[in-house]
Amino acid sequence: MEFGVLFTSHPNPATEPYPHRDVHARVTSEVLEAERLGYDIAWIAEHHFSTTYGIMPDCFAYMAYLAAKTSRIKIGSAVITLPLYEPIRVVENTAFVDILSGGRVMLGIGSGYRPYEFVGLGKDFDARRDVQEEAVDWILEAFHRRRWTHQGTHFKGVVEGEYEMLPVPIQEPHPPLFMAGGTDRSIAYCGRHGFGLMLSTLGGHDTLEKQIAIYRDSLREAPEKLRQNPGAGCVDIARWVYVAETDAEARADTETGIIKHISHFGGSGTAGYLGSVSEKKGELRYEDLLATTLLHGSPETVVAKLRELRARTGLTSLLLHYPPYYGREKTLKSLRLFAERVMPAFRPPSRAAA
Repeated sequence: MEFGVLFTSHPNPATEPYPHRDVHARVTSEVLEAERLGYDIAWIAEHHFSTTYGIMPDCFAYMAYLAAKTSRIKIGSAVITLPLYEPIRVVENTAFVDILSGGRVMLGIGSGYRPYEFVGLGKDFDARRDVQEEAVDWILEAFHRRRWTHQGTHFKGVVEGEYEMLPVPIQEPHPPLFMAGGTDRSIAYCGRHGFGLMLSTLGGHDTLEKQIAIYRDSLREAPEKLRQNPGAGCVDIARWVYVAETDAEARADTETGIIKHISHFGGSGTAGYLGSVSEKKGELRYEDLLATTLLHGSPETVVAKLRELRARTGLTSLLLHYPPYYGREKTLKSLRLFAERVMPAFRPPSRAAA
């Protein structure tokens, strides 16, 4: 199992007041600490315009910056909102960052779930899934053939003859491609096109099992060429994670902050996202979240919860996530405790020792 950390560049107003510029130095320091502690992947999330959620308008610029500051950890987008992009620029930028990082980049895409981002950029929110599906077809053609004649509903372009898609990435046939899925439509599409699957922090175990079954069934329909994607068959599940010396300490550190954070996903700015990707409705209670969604507690408790999650889902990678409200020192302590006392239980002895 691999372990990544999902960074949303979400400001903490108490320590990173408006205009929240300090959030980027803090997140960068957490990425560097994740590399030092032995995490496998730093996942970067794209978000626009909101002062109450993520502030990361350009994953590619930040991943290139991180590539120069790190040497080992893989760097991925989780996710770029594909309907807001020109598809070929996504291919070019992914390949370029792959070269700059020495072959460490991973591309995660999603259709988006925040209407205000589409309004702000003059894009049609309701058409986003149709736009994404056309964009994916073109992206796969560009990665595999490097030349194309595309005349679609939403995009068009021609590169032929002496011209081709450049630069050529280091990873072959292309960097690992992942897709975030929340609906049956998106998850099945993800499988049929050979993408790795990324699942939300919000779903409980039963929801995750159903979603992964749809993905694995659909993956069997993917053409052989698309199953050459290094990410094909991988299931990455995001969970809110917090490790303290005891369960009681973990709850005291996180209860108020995590309820505040998850409640945000039920607001008008997320187009019903909470209900569309999970079973959660009505008032959120810490006890319920602990039973279905949170990996919070002592190292021993988190190991047991993660073993149960792996047994029920067959996940290949865990994406650790947390809101900024716990404070930097407690967050870094949690990351360290997870790395030192949880990860070794899921790694071969030689790697755990390293």
